[in-house]
Amino acid sequence: MTYEKLLSRITVVVLSAFVVASGNAQQSQPAHKTSKAVSTRAANAAGLAFQPGLEPRAIEVLKTACAKLAAAKSMTFTAVVSYESPSRLGPPLVYSTQSEVSMVRPDRLKVVTAGDGPASEFYYDGKTMKAFAPAQNLLAVADAPPTIDAALQVAFDSGSIYFPFTDVIVADPYKDIADGLTTAFYIGQSSVVGETTTDMVAYVTGDVFVQIWIGRDDKLPRRIYAIYLNDPARLRHVLELSNWALDPVLPSDAFVVNAAGAARIAFARPDASDAPGMRPPPKKRMSTKTQ
Repeated sequence: MTYEKLLSRITVVVLSAFVVASGNAQQSQPAHKTSKAVSTRAANAAGLAFQPGLEPRAIEVLKTACAKLAAAKSMTFTAVVSYESPSRLGPPLVYSTQSEVSMVRPDRLKVVTAGDGPASEFYYDGKTMKAFAPAQNLLAVADAPPTIDAALQVAFDSGSIYFPFTDVIVADPYKDIADGLTTAFYIGQSSVVGETTTDMVAYVTGDVFVQIWIGRDDKLPRRIYAIYLNDPARLRHVLELSNWALDPVLPSDAFVVNAAGAARIAFARPDASDAPGMRPPPKKRMSTKTQ
């Protein structure tokens, strides 16, 4: 297997910010207002009644969650990603990955991923980053900058490695959402996601339409549902976050790869044609600023 094919298969590419909109149910109208109700529903169906903007309650929920994530000195969590990719028959197929994530700010990150394909592991220790394919016993190593945000940018630029939970682990999560934020509104509460009560918010940032479920009490994101607005197929991407632990004590050797005897390969970008259903969010920040 060539390195390009290997890295394209171990790369986790999906969404940084995520967005879905949901309209409020229309209430029934008195009989004498039937014609007005019909015209109102027609206008709503055509998207004429909704005025985009930033609803204060939605922004408050997002900022509170982002502030809690930013304040954590370390964290561990599980990220399950399901994303659609076109099939030969037309309707999309769904592929999934599961990542166990460990992080210590500002310069430690480990992502161990299993999925519908070969497993992969990514390690960053403040000086180097390593991408390891355990089944093939292949290891790619590259020098890295001294912060997680900067390392994520280099990993993307040099190896097309992008994690769908990037906005959770960067130093300023809200800034990543706010860049390009045009619409945000509060939907309501759910009691079926993440085995807890969550606040639901929808927002549009850049070219991504996102719905996010955030724990009402712990303020942690539990589900993120995204659609690229410039995607004609409107393929769906879903990120489930669970097993949260904030500020755990993690030993330094937790970020050391066990790759004894692994063959070294170059750390380079894969051929984009090897992964037609996977791509990073179409956000300006991926190419113009350090994450």
